[in-house]
Parts: sequence; C-alpha cells; structure tokens
Amino acid sequence: MSDPFDFLVQGDVRAAVDAVTDLDEQGRRSFAGGLVAHVRRRRDNWWWNDQAGALAVAAVGCLPTAAAAAELLGRRNVSLRGVDAALVAQVGRTRGVPWLGELPHRLADRLRRDDPTDGWAFVAELLTAEKAAAPTGDQFVQGWLALMAWPPEGQRPIPLVDRLRADVFLDALVPRLFELDGAGTRMSFDEFMTDETFALPRALARLAGEGRLDRRVLLDGCMSRLLRGDRPAALRAFVTLHALLEPTASEVDGHRGDYLRLLADAPGPVASMAQKTLRARDGVEIEGLLDTSRAVLVRPDKALVRAQLAWLDQLARRHPDRAAEIAEVIATAVDHPAADIRDRAGTLAARHGHVVAPRVVVGAVGDDLPPPAGPLPAPPAIADPDELAEEVASLLGGPKTASDLERVLDAVVRLAGDDRLKEALIPVLRRHRAGAEEHPWDPYCLCGLLGGVLHAAADPVEGGGRRGRWAAMLAAVRRRAPGGPSPDARVLPPHRLLRARLAEIGDRVGMPQHPGLLAAPTRANGALDPEVLYDRLALLGQHGAWEMDLTQALLRLPARVDEPLAARAATLGTPAGDRLAGWLRAGGLPTPDQRVVTLPRQERRQSYYLGYDEPPRQRTHVVLSPPEGVDDPFGLLTVPAGTVDSYVGDAALLWPAVLPGYRGLVAAYALPDIASGADQDLSGGAAILPLLAECGGDGGPAVDLALAYGLGARHESDRVAAVDALLMLAASGDLDAPTVGAHLGTLAAVGDLTLTRALQPLRDAAAAGAPLSVWHLLAAALPSLLAAPKPPRGTPDLLTLAAETAGATAVRIDVPGLAEVTARGGSSRLVTEARRLAAASGSRPAPGRHPESADH
Repeated sequence: MSDPFDFLVQGDVRAAVDAVTDLDEQGRRSFAGGLVAHVRRRRDNWWWNDQAGALAVAAVGCLPTAAAAAELLGRRNVSLRGVDAALVAQVGRTRGVPWLGELPHRLADRLRRDDPTDGWAFVAELLTAEKAAAPTGDQFVQGWLALMAWPPEGQRPIPLVDRLRADVFLDALVPRLFELDGAGTRMSFDEFMTDETFALPRALARLAGEGRLDRRVLLDGCMSRLLRGDRPAALRAFVTLHALLEPTASEVDGHRGDYLRLLADAPGPVASMAQKTLRARDGVEIEGLLDTSRAVLVRPDKALVRAQLAWLDQLARRHPDRAAEIAEVIATAVDHPAADIRDRAGTLAARHGHVVAPRVVVGAVGDDLPPPAGPLPAPPAIADPDELAEEVASLLGGPKTASDLERVLDAVVRLAGDDRLKEALIPVLRRHRAGAEEHPWDPYCLCGLLGGVLHAAADPVEGGGRRGRWAAMLAAVRRRAPGGPSPDARVLPPHRLLRARLAEIGDRVGMPQHPGLLAAPTRANGALDPEVLYDRLALLGQHGAWEMDLTQALLRLPARVDEPLAARAATLGTPAGDRLAGWLRAGGLPTPDQRVVTLPRQERRQSYYLGYDEPPRQRTHVVLSPPEGVDDPFGLLTVPAGTVDSYVGDAALLWPAVLPGYRGLVAAYALPDIASGADQDLSGGAAILPLLAECGGDGGPAVDLALAYGLGARHESDRVAAVDALLMLAASGDLDAPTVGAHLGTLAAVGDLTLTRALQPLRDAAAAGAPLSVWHLLAAALPSLLAAPKPPRGTPDLLTLAAETAGATAVRIDVPGLAEVTARGGSSRLVTEARRLAAASGSRPAPGRHPESADH
C-alpha cells in the first residue's frame, strides 16, 4: 500500500494541491494528523525547494490554525526559500481559512537568526497578497536589510533608491532601523551597480530630500541610535546618514545636549562628528562645554583631544575674562597618556594663565606585578554516570578544553563497567549526533574519535566494530621504523599523540573497576605530580600499563631529575616502574636543537586561487630537531621548516596539556597559528599564549617570537592574550623582554607585522605593572625600526611610550641609532619623540647596578 504522503517525498506540489482540495472537516483533521506524524517520523527530515512547497500547500490546506501551520513550516529544517507563496495563498482562499493574514506574522517571528533571508520572500509575498500590515520583529527587519544589498534573483537590476521608493514595507521598517541593535552593520553595504559606499544611508537621505521619507524621523532616529550606542562598526552607517542629512542650525540647537553627551562618551568617530557639528555652530553654552571638555580631554583618542584643545584655546582668546577658568580645564590633559598631548596642554594652559607643576621621578623603579599563583589544582574526578553525561553534553556542545576532555576520558575508563552508563550516555550522544566518522577534510578534528570512544564505553558491542581501526592507528603512531606510514601523518606530533591516546582508550575501554588513567592531570594546566603517578603505578601492580597512557603521564611530569623517586619506582619491579625510573633519572625529554629561520612564500598553482587568502610573503619560524644520537620515536622533538600558510585552529589549545613542562616545544608547534593572526589577520591563534605561560620549562626563541607576533595580531582578543602571557611570564621571571623586542622590531621593520597594533598592548602592559619590562622590550625593538629606510608607521608612538617607561623607571638603556635620529634637523614627530626619549633615557641608572643589567 502506497504512503498517502509520497507527494511530499517527491516534491510534487500539484499533487499536494489535489490532496487537500475538497476535503471535508473530518477529512482535514485526519489528513492533518497524518501530515504532522509523517514529518516527525521522516528520517531525512530536511525540506527545501519543491518538497518545502508541497509541505506548505499541505499545511495551509489542512491544519486548523495559523499557529499549527507556523509550528510546522517554521521548523529549522524547513527552508521556504523559493516557495510559491501565491499558490499557497490560493489554496488557503479556496479552503476559506480566516487566518491567512496571521500566518506570515507568525512565520516572521520564526525566521532563522543565522539567515533571516531564508523564507523572508515567502512571508513578504503572503503579506502583500493578504494586504496585511508589515511585521516589525527583529528577524523580519534583518531579512529586509540583508535583501536590500542585492536585487531580486532573475530580475533586471534596479537602483536601490528606486527599489526603496516602491517598497511597501519602507515606512513601517525604517523607524526600526534605529532601534535594532546591530542593524548598522547590515546597512553598510555598497551599491551593487555603482559601488557607491554606504548605499542605504545615501538612498534614505535622497528619499528624505524628495519628501518620500520624513526627515525628522531619520535625524531623530540617528541621534537616538548614537546615544544608545552599539559596536563602532554598527554606528558608522548612522554617522554617515547624519552627515548626508546636513542638519540645519535649528536642528542642531534642538539636539545640542545630545551632541555634548556624544562628544563626552561616544566612540571616537561618533564623538568627532558631534565635535565638528557643535564647532560649526556658534552659541554653545560655555559651562556645558567646559564640563564636557573635562571628560573629552582624558580620552585616548588623540585627534579628538587635539581638536578639543584647539577649540578651548580659541574659546579662551574670544573670552579673555574666562581664560583662567578655561586654562584650568585645559590642564586636565597634562596627564594624558600621549606625551605630545601633555606638552600641548601644558603650553596652552600656561599661555592662558595656569602653570602646571613638573613631574618628579625619584629613584629607579622596576616592575610591580603580583607573584605568580601557579596552575590551579585539577577539578575533582567525575563520580557517577549521570555527572559524566552532563560533562559529555557540555564537551560536545561547546569548545573542547583540555581539562574537560581529560576529566571525561578518565571517567569513561573508570565507569565503563557501570550498568547505568549506557542509559545515561547514549541519549546524550544521539542528541549531539556524536558518531565515529572522521572529519572529511580536517585531520585535527577529534569529533569522530571522541564519539567512537564514548560509544565504545557506553555500549561495548557497538564499539567493537571500531577496534580494528584503533589498533591500526596505534601500530602506526609508534613509528618504530623511521618514516613509517601513519594515518595521522598530516597532523603534528602533539596532536598525533592525543589521537593515539583516544584510539588506545577506545581499544581498551570496558574493564570493570579500572582505577583510571595514569595520565589524569593533578593540575589544571595538564601537569601531573610525580608522587601521584608513582602511587598509581603501585596501585596498578602487575596489571600492564597502557602504553600511550603511560607515555602521556611521563610527558606531564616536571622536566627535572628526581633520583630518590626514581629509586623507589625501580623497586616496583614492573616495566612501567622501570620506565618511570628511567624518565626521572633523565630529567624528561632532552632539549632539542633550535634554529630560527625565515621561510619564503611558496606560490600557489591552483586554478581556484582568488587572492583573498594570499599567504604572507615570508614568515619567521623555529626549526627543532633532536640532539645528535637521541632517538625521537614519537617525533616530539622535531619541528621541521613547514609552509607559511599552515593553520590548525582550536586544536592547538589542547597541546599545552600534552606537554605542560615543555613551553618552548609547544610554542614552536603553535607558532604558525600565532603568526597567522599578525600576517594573515586570522583570529584566535594567540589564545594559546596564556596557556603557554602557565606551562613550565624553558621558552626559548619560539616563545619570544610567539609573543612578538601576538602583540601585532589583527584582532584585539589575540593582543589581549599576548599581554596576559607577557605579564605572567614577567611576574615569574621567565620573560626575555629584549629578545621579544628585537623580534618585534625586526618583523615590523620588514613589514611582517603591523607596528601600530602593538602600541596599545604594550601601553596596557606598562600600566598593569610591567613598565621596566616594556622599556627593555622597546629599547630592543627600536634599533631595527630606526634603521629602516622608512621607519614603519607607529614608530613615533613607540618612541613616546619608550620615553614614558624610561622616565617612569629611571633606568638608562642606550638605544643604538637614537642619537643619529635626534641629530637630524627639523621638527618632525619622529625627531621630536626621539629627542624626548634621549632626554628620558639619560636619567640616572639604578644605584650600584650597571644600567644594562637591570632586572626585567
């Protein structure tokens, strides 16, 4: 017997119309129940194109209410893009449903947040067909905005202003543009026909000039949005629209208080707009301007502060009777972070009668950082299957941190024999679709391996089919023969070891009452207490230790010799005890040979290369190799000279916990990702830096290079991570500031990173308590910058910060090349700031110490 809903599977829209035509009320109820049941039980439950069209016709033709139809058609797995709304409306009218105008409003509330254009046209056509009022919900507005950037498919391109002029939703939706957070980001597109920038603000201004839109609504909306604030990128469209509207004198007067608020508190471009608007109109009340100026003059926006000082200087000249009061306000800027602003403010304040007391520095000052707290203890072990299920849900539903992963793996091994585990874990795995298939193109993805391990622990019968693949992975990763084949050859050794551990756990899991993993960390950074490992081996007794588990446990021990514990381990009389004894006597992994190299870009030959993902022209890298005569069976001491466009993403965040005592080794593996944040503008690579700072062991050139690249990263979150790591290393005495600075200067001088990005992170580090470290770093960075044929943009700002930190610490460091710059004629900013640094670095050095040997 054929399924009455085969027309849905086949996407036969005409059959759907026939199926719901002429149904009586009882027939509709029966058909509706079957329709909902069919959709719920269908395994390939995705609906688009003709299948979605057939579903929409059937829903409107039989379901009892608009709510029921919207519930079915508004599911995330139903795409109404391209569905014929006219046909659906015709079916509804033929049936005589009274809620056809209500349905698009309900669907509008269900438009997808990640793609509100999917189904928007269907909703809009239904609204138009039923002459219903426009919805004004967030997602409907977002979809309208997104579609404004492109003409309707298959139609002749029409200029945006003409499309808007005829748009039936224009009057209802324009006021919502100023109320919807983030709308300005979608408003910033360029005209597809003319490449005119900020096409939508320009079109709105033209329509206001024609009288098609109310000018007051647009101007008041702009001011309201700017006062409420948003991300700076989302405010640019409103600043542009404000400028295009060209407010009249009376309109500015009506918003004078609003402009003063924007000048004091808004982001830089908005504050500059308010400042220019007010300066262009006379009649600003002096008291209000002075109150606002006190807030403006302490802002970091140098151009804004300079303009405000010029305005106040002009005001003092025009009102000599109030010059002393104005000069006192001008003096607010003498504590500004920028030295040139401080100088200008001091000069203007003195000119108008206010004398600023000079700063006095007494004695040398070093860093003032709290002592490092050390890594936190590892979280407690998972106690029962229900808690494990919760942790697995969290692990599968978000970023995989090393600490969370280790807790789950240890619990899986300990609880594998518990009868309750299957009942608790299988529903979670199904809900998160945690299978065992490898990612088709990302070899660093652990989803398949982890899903397989969890399934094997919850249901040993189901997991048995994967054990052959896991055994093959384990055999390959051991690499007993140099250059032997490995299914993980595309991944770096720390990740290869992590994958091997997962394969081993999947292959071995299931032993009842297993005491747990030897490698379970005792510290949150992945470190393992040697005494705890000894106790675990003693408890294990003659039961054989798992090879990869023991290997990982040894790598988590502190990299130092411990002869007393080694002697105790040898008395255990087991192979695992002997391995521990030998490891403790050797002091861990040997130190690899390290070499800094600069790799050129390898030109691509693929026909699909578009240029937007162009790799950098070169990248500085650290090559590691085992010392002569040292065996490196897992390849952990080998970091070859790779390519400049390698990228592994979040996977690198798991590596510090694999090698928590070998900071420099992990840094060498992660360096390409960290560098990509500076020379390819990628995001997230520097997130590993604070994790590296929590590790032990020598940093070496890889850590120094990583910090330099991190300070020059494109994204603020990466620069913040670099500052955090720098401060942590400085507090623990592990920061080699001069070497970091030398790398920063060299990379910036040849254009491998953008120097201006590093200024604020270094200023933040000095303000956070590390002025001496920052001064040492800058003193080492400046020689390369000053020797460049054309010093990079931002060099004067670094000279200013160097002068500030040199003056604040009173530590003298000679900067090669500085004297030559100061000897030049003229008053360029580079020469001015170089002279400032020369004066500041000539301060008396720390008593009894050579200036070059000051602690950092």
